[in-house]
Amino acid sequence: MLWSLIKIVLFVAAVALLALGAGYLLESQGGVQITVMGSEFTFSPIQSVIAVVVFVVAVWIMLKLLSLLLATWKFLNGDETALSRYFDRNRERKGFEALSEGMMALASGEGRLAMAKAAKADKYLNKPALTNLLTAQAAELAGDKHKAEETYKKLVANDATRFVGVRGILKQKLADGDTETALQLAERAFALKPKHEETQDVLLRLQAQKEDWSGARQTLSAKLKHGHLPRDVHRRRDAVLALSEARDIMAGDATIETQEKAIEANKLSPDLIPAAVMAAQSYIEKNKPRLATRLLKKAWETHPHPDLAAAFAAIEPEETPAQRIKRFSVLTRANPTDSETQMLLAELHIANEDFPQARRSLGDLVEKDPTARSVTLMAAIERGEGADDAVVRGWLARALSVSRGPQWICDNCQHIHADWAPICENCESFDTLAWKRPPMSEVAMPVGVQMLPLIVGAPTDNTVPDDLPDEETIEDAELLPAEGSGGTDPQASEEVKAS
Repeated sequence: MLWSLIKIVLFVAAVALLALGAGYLLESQGGVQITVMGSEFTFSPIQSVIAVVVFVVAVWIMLKLLSLLLATWKFLNGDETALSRYFDRNRERKGFEALSEGMMALASGEGRLAMAKAAKADKYLNKPALTNLLTAQAAELAGDKHKAEETYKKLVANDATRFVGVRGILKQKLADGDTETALQLAERAFALKPKHEETQDVLLRLQAQKEDWSGARQTLSAKLKHGHLPRDVHRRRDAVLALSEARDIMAGDATIETQEKAIEANKLSPDLIPAAVMAAQSYIEKNKPRLATRLLKKAWETHPHPDLAAAFAAIEPEETPAQRIKRFSVLTRANPTDSETQMLLAELHIANEDFPQARRSLGDLVEKDPTARSVTLMAAIERGEGADDAVVRGWLARALSVSRGPQWICDNCQHIHADWAPICENCESFDTLAWKRPPMSEVAMPVGVQMLPLIVGAPTDNTVPDDLPDEETIEDAELLPAEGSGGTDPQASEEVKAS
């Protein structure tokens, strides 16, 4: 408000001064006399002022015309001038308009239109980094792989865009399934930008697929260093890689190095069951049963697993069943209510031919949480106690219809594996296998299944499950633990087979 008032006051004052000056000039006597080529020109004071103003304006216009002529001459000679800069700005404006339209077309999924706009932008702009990138992405969207690869190669030739070009070609090779070339490109991209998280993940996955465990561990360390991986996850995955490296060394019969790698893997992640088993085996080979026992006991307390029990049995392979029961108390006292512990005790007592104690150890597991392994153990117990063949066959029939129990399942694709592996054989994901129960599949049973109890008999509790297989499936069944359940004593399995 105050500033507006000041501007009005200044304007009025300027007008007043001009009016005062004009009045003064009009009242003044005399003037200016100019002689040009014998002609005299006399100007009054006011006319003199107007003449001076006109002369100044004329000189200014002449100077501008002279500058324009000079700029035109320089423009025609190819020099940079205001005129050339004007045309450059105009071309740049058209180029950026085409570039923005191309990006909008790319976002809209119009690949061909985006390529046309990219070509137009390249015509007006001298910015190949932008236009080539748009052209490559538009060509990929339009399905022109050759054009995309050709443009990415142009980006590789420029230091500023080399990483973008390598990354683009890398994605193409991955899409084509050329993992050999993709691995080389991933290593090059990682060398250019070691902090790039996506490149780290792609390189780690490719190295794991190629079983380059040493290189994969270095990449994993880079992910930890640059803050792209929590420390606990890094320890777990580093243990998986160390274990995989040890398994490869074992295939090459390098025993000492295998033992060191296996022990290292277990120290990195004590809850990794395969690492604990391999480390225990290395201690057994070194004749260090105490270290193997302590290691397996710690792993069992964390996660009971049949492979741990099998490794524990291998510490003293020549002991009697009674001695084995006593020695296994180190494991069975830990997690006594776990189903794996109950089935382990049942197997040990079956091997010792103490079938009543085996039944007590198994408890009500076959009713509350039946699996193929627990129900099969119940059939062995019934056979050991002298039950009828029909009763044993009834338990066997039930073993074919219940869950197979925990198995190695990929968390990513739910694929079931017979053995643990660092990479899922189905979806190729790294470190996604977990020991858990698969979902029970719903199978349509035949109508004649109601006759099955009359054919195979019934379990001891006179109850037969509703979802039983047909007679031909029962005849083919074997009294063995489910695949992946892992028995602890060979004598128990032989006795069950004999029955």
